[in-house]
Amino acid sequence: MSAGEEKFFQELNQVLGKHPEKEQIIAEYRSHVYEFLQEVKIPDSDIYEAITMQLGTPDEIAEIWIEDAKVTPKKMQILFVLLNILIFLGGIALTIAYNVYHFEWIEALWKRLTAVPSIIIMVYMVFWGLLGYEIGKEFGSGGLKILRRTFTYAVIPNLVLMYLIVFKLIPHEWFQPFLNGPFILACILLTIILYPISWIGYRWGRKASV
Repeated sequence: MSAGEEKFFQELNQVLGKHPEKEQIIAEYRSHVYEFLQEVKIPDSDIYEAITMQLGTPDEIAEIWIEDAKVTPKKMQILFVLLNILIFLGGIALTIAYNVYHFEWIEALWKRLTAVPSIIIMVYMVFWGLLGYEIGKEFGSGGLKILRRTFTYAVIPNLVLMYLIVFKLIPHEWFQPFLNGPFILACILLTIILYPISWIGYRWGRKASV
């Protein structure tokens, strides 16, 4: 390790203080510094300055991670679980309103949504990708366990709704516009790939955190 690299990581270790993920942060930045120095040829005397220009000074990096530490994993989990529940509650409210009250504007909205189920699927995929991205961005390399727990909790409403529909425990005819072969198959496949989508978002967010 060059003198510039050693100086950078000594300072980073010092300014991170007692950060709970200090070792993981330093290990992650070591890999980024290694990749950076493999791509460019820099004199030993200029390495420290080159690293700080590329990644930021140790003080700037520490400030970002200390600020991120204020966002607790539990709060992040609750946020996305609640968002997923709100999506389901919104869909349930719309379904009940359409089948019970027959308001004109609700009927118009319902017809638009049922006419383009692919848009619903795409929006939902974006939601799960965003979940992974935000966790990766906020918690970096320590966020994978948080992602798994959050995914497990957040996917429960999906599985419950599928169970209720399959076993006809809720009015089956209410969902008739959606209950065709291609859409059901798409829902099954989507449920299977939700975690890979979240994981890809996590990797993207983790990279963006550096």
